[in-house]
Amino acid sequence: MNTVQLLINSKRVDASNGNTFDRINPLSGEVATTASAATKEDAVAAVEAAAKAFPAWSATSPSARRSILNKAAEILKAKTDELIAVLPTETGASGMWAGFNVHVAAGMFEEAAALTTQIGGEVIPSNHDGLLAMGIRQAAGVVLGIAPWNAPIILAVRAVATPLACGNTVVLKGSEQCPKTHQIIIQALQEAGMPDGVVNYITNAPNDAAEIVETMIAHPAVKRVNFTGSTKVGKIIAMTCARYLKPVVLELGGKAPLVILDDADLDQAVNAAAFGSFTNSGQICMSTERIIVDNKIADAFVEKFVAKASKLPLGDPRKGPVVLGSVVDMSTVTRCNHLIDDALAKGATLLCGGKAENTLFPATIIDHVTPEMEIYQEESFGPVKGIVRVNSVEEAITCANDNEYGLSAAVFGKDSGRAYEVAKRIESGICHVNSSTVQDEAQMPFGGVKGSGFGRFGGKAGIYEFTDLRWVTIQTTPRYYPF
Repeated sequence: MNTVQLLINSKRVDASNGNTFDRINPLSGEVATTASAATKEDAVAAVEAAAKAFPAWSATSPSARRSILNKAAEILKAKTDELIAVLPTETGASGMWAGFNVHVAAGMFEEAAALTTQIGGEVIPSNHDGLLAMGIRQAAGVVLGIAPWNAPIILAVRAVATPLACGNTVVLKGSEQCPKTHQIIIQALQEAGMPDGVVNYITNAPNDAAEIVETMIAHPAVKRVNFTGSTKVGKIIAMTCARYLKPVVLELGGKAPLVILDDADLDQAVNAAAFGSFTNSGQICMSTERIIVDNKIADAFVEKFVAKASKLPLGDPRKGPVVLGSVVDMSTVTRCNHLIDDALAKGATLLCGGKAENTLFPATIIDHVTPEMEIYQEESFGPVKGIVRVNSVEEAITCANDNEYGLSAAVFGKDSGRAYEVAKRIESGICHVNSSTVQDEAQMPFGGVKGSGFGRFGGKAGIYEFTDLRWVTIQTTPRYYPF
């Protein structure tokens, strides 16, 4: 059985009151991990350890920070087999998804390492003689990162890598659904040579999450917060940060539209739709959630899409390679079953898959979805996908924007100029022409609009989020003052 302790000032410790909580394997019902349930005092200790380490770490040379982050990337890669073994037990994800997470996350460490020499500024012309005026970016202080379970390796690394590269110290609050997975990432950083207190790790019992998070946000040493998760919880985080005047980066829910125009390459569109819809059983913020297809080619697309989706391997990820493993828990099953029932009761057509009785949920496609159906608006966050048929480009754009979310989107059309014009009108932080809604690169500005949050992770956009811009001047000649 996996056990997880807190990491405070580079020391593994139990919760100060000795309490723990269990993460249950969603398929077997057995205990997958027993983790320390931090108290408010533990959370404060983690923040204060990070605050104590900040002056020295922020003054560390870019090359030293770069070296440690590059080592962390290599160590994380070496832990691939361990993560492939642990992740399916905690979240039910496939080994393929775990391996992909490691690959992308290692690249994020490497990209963060490259950013250490990109944290610059500019000289700004001044109206005063002999005044050298500069805009300088400097590390902000302690950064609190809150990472989810669904792409746990990628998103936990993203929560800490760029902040560390910028000279900040960090506290990672791990997910209650995958505390061991997140601990392995922290171990990689420690083994790479992080100085004491630079990286700290907190796990908490599910019922204590709100109290623990607010305790850390409220601490004066915490200067930035980043959160990836649901829009519902993101709003709570945003309100808490507002109460304490703390800048926050939020990457929240999505209802990504895949718009298939009447001149689309159907084979490419089908491949992108299958990948975007069913990777990690649809439990990704960028997952294709609404397939909006022109009626002229809808029947042909649907035939090909159903043929592909219905053959995707489904099974226990601990017993061999699959595309769809277990979903994270029975609440996902209940939600997705309800969406199916609601859509069929209101006139939709079930093309493949269907309701599940356990967390092994098949790839499910529902055709003829209309705005009256809950699946039209609500994020399934599972392998249940709806097809909306439209009669024009304008109708497709209206449908794509008819939602509270705005994270990722995609448009397919052989006339790339026409498809690009459609992409420009879709309200999303990310949009891809002739490729899937699901893709990520560490150097890209990743984030959403509307109910999908604000702020950007990745590349130079990440530097902007996790540093302070200061106006600094040097008067090089005597200055005239009127009195």
